[in-house]
Amino acid sequence: MRSITAFLAKTSHALGGSVAILMLSTAMINSVAAADTETTYNNSCAACHDSGALNAPKKGDSAKWQQLKQQKGLPALINSVKGGMIQMPAGGLCDSCSDDDYRKLIDYMSK
Repeated sequence: MRSITAFLAKTSHALGGSVAILMLSTAMINSVAAADTETTYNNSCAACHDSGALNAPKKGDSAKWQQLKQQKGLPALINSVKGGMIQMPAGGLCDSCSDDDYRKLIDYMSK
């Protein structure tokens, strides 16, 4: 907490207090969003995408994910997840995911 306070104190003189707070808030939100994506992946996607079960593209296989993105396009990939496929249930086991959540999950798996 002291380091955050010190950062805000130093930065507020240079940038103005509200800008410093906005920057810090954005960084914290991005960290939470990344953690949420990882948690959602672990709870909903990892069972197949970690091992490649049922021909699921594996997490971290950047070449395969880039190929899919180029062939289908990201909107079509998201629609495939939402509608399901022969080997994947609709929503990919995530009942609460939005299109943006699916985009983040696809990006997460492709790295």
